Amino acid sequence: MAMKSTHKTALQAFAVVFTMGSLAWASVPFYDWFCRVTGFGGTTSVSAVGSDEVLDQTITVRFDASLDRDMPWTFKPVVRQMEINIGETGLAFYEAHNPTDRRVAGSATYNVAPYEAGGFFTKIDCFCFTEQVLEPGETVMMPVSFYVDPEIVSDRDAKYVHHITLSYTFYETELPKDVASLSTTPKADVN
Repeated sequence: MAMKSTHKTALQAFAVVFTMGSLAWASVPFYDWFCRVTGFGGTTSVSAVGSDEVLDQTITVRFDASLDRDMPWTFKPVVRQMEINIGETGLAFYEAHNPTDRRVAGSATYNVAPYEAGGFFTKIDCFCFTEQVLEPGETVMMPVSFYVDPEIVSDRDAKYVHHITLSYTFYETELPKDVASLSTTPKADVN
């Protein structure tokens, strides 16, 4: 009898641990999906094309840039803010510079403030969609094209938003294998 009770307790403990582990594993992708669908936490939407509708109403979009403390680049928006019509496709540029003597790869995270506007700020194309690799001393202009969904004017909370801030933070990442194996200096031609 004691043996059956011990097995039952062990099986229940295993079930609890397995369930908790599964929930922990699934929480990150589920949270990411939730934020993308709802715009929660300033997560933006993504579209392959611009808006079909452009309103006479304008909104100011501010641009912010920061770096992780271990990221050696300099990174800043070219223009700090722009005023665009709601639904109009905007194009902004960020400048990144690698002042080091080595290749550096980076990945950008982003968010939109206020959070109510996150689901209405739609990116068409962005440097943040892919990893960036800068050569020693290289400076690049990185574009982001976007629009503010006209549905923002009829949303209960977001209709009062008149300024949106798009923020990026760059983090250093490992060099991609195909780039890491390349030499940073051209090889001499022996022929």
